[in-house]
Amino acid sequence: MERILGIDYGERRVGLAVSDPLGITAQGLETFDRRSGDLLEHLSGLVSYYDVGRMVVGHPLSMSGRPSQTSRRAEQLADQLRERFDLEVILWDERLTSAEARRIVAGSGAGKEAVDRVAAGLILQGYLDSRGGGEETP
Repeated sequence: MERILGIDYGERRVGLAVSDPLGITAQGLETFDRRSGDLLEHLSGLVSYYDVGRMVVGHPLSMSGRPSQTSRRAEQLADQLRERFDLEVILWDERLTSAEARRIVAGSGAGKEAVDRVAAGLILQGYLDSRGGGEETP
């Protein structure tokens, strides 16, 4: 069964998570530092390794629900991913995800990379939960 890749897109770091084969739980992957190489090449390796069939990109809308400059960058990434991988790419509302990730990581001594990884996991888990435990959405 194909997996789903969750992406928390940032200017410097990209948090990543992947679903289990049944599409029930999200597990964080190593955070990608955009200064270390080409993001699309890195994602290509993950798509192949995990047999990814769908991607969920965090869509950082403003608290009012309006698009922002950051959300437009996420939309551009989603378009690039659709073109490059010919997979379904879903933009998922990620409001307050980073704040929740910081709260989860607080006091652990973990760095910003852990916050990005946790945020990606929260984005993906939110999407997975919306599907009702691995079932496809209508």
